[in-house]
Amino acid sequence: MSAAPDQLPAAAQRVHEALLARRETVAAAESLTAGLFCATLASVPGVSATLRGGAVVYATDLKTTLAGVPAGLLAAHGPVSEPTAAALAEGIRSRCGATWGIGLTGVAGPDPVDGHAPGRVYLGLSDGLVTVVHELDLPGDRAAVRSAAVETALRRLLARLDEHPLPDASVAGNAQGAQGVTPGADEPDSAR
Repeated sequence: MSAAPDQLPAAAQRVHEALLARRETVAAAESLTAGLFCATLASVPGVSATLRGGAVVYATDLKTTLAGVPAGLLAAHGPVSEPTAAALAEGIRSRCGATWGIGLTGVAGPDPVDGHAPGRVYLGLSDGLVTVVHELDLPGDRAAVRSAAVETALRRLLARLDEHPLPDASVAGNAQGAQGVTPGADEPDSAR
């Protein structure tokens, strides 16, 4: 689903309010979106209470040095993959001390990359206990793919937040625990 430019700030506002109500935070490791997710959240006044930070990891080696993706994982699966999106989300969550981590990697186009067509995006969401990866096939040109990836990340994070009741204030904050990767929606998410 492609978002109109004015929908992104509204979605960012909803995510900020949901995180604020839970006393939780978010951080993002962004490849194809190159900081657009964090910039969209930062358009919301007062977001410093919920946005910890992020890293633009456009270059493959920065996925390791800045976001903590194991070099062996990148060598085995490549920068555009489900395992890489999961590791981006987990790594940036941990490195930024956030409750939630977002990992965005994919191909914005116009050319394919490593056998992946333009529009293929992997979105990782981690709360430190469970990591979910969504495989997306987003239509449109480069700008549309990047915008839709951010919109989907905001929408999926909001959905995860809505799945859980507001935590007790004594346990809100930085979720820690065993990490596991769970595939996202049982079928690829399509934004048609």
